[in-house]
Amino acid sequence: MPPYEARFADKTEVQIVDRVQLEDFRATWRYHHPLTAEQLDWAGRRATILEHGFYHGGDPLYRLEGVPGTWHEVCLTGIDARAPNERGT
Repeated sequence: MPPYEARFADKTEVQIVDRVQLEDFRATWRYHHPLTAEQLDWAGRRATILEHGFYHGGDPLYRLEGVPGTWHEVCLTGIDARAPNERGT
């Protein structure tokens, strides 16, 4: 993705990637906004983008409605509109 271009718009429903992917990201990411242990518990759940912004340099960052922390785009995936709604809350 080019800098300062977000994949997901505000109010978009997304799914947080699985725990293995979150743990891998947490173990290897060495820069801004590291994932917290609390965020790992949200693996696989659906949430709505509350707002998004960009870190210096263009990395998209997201806040999710009702979910703690700041989320990196690689930790989120789009939802197939045909899939049943399993919010996981």
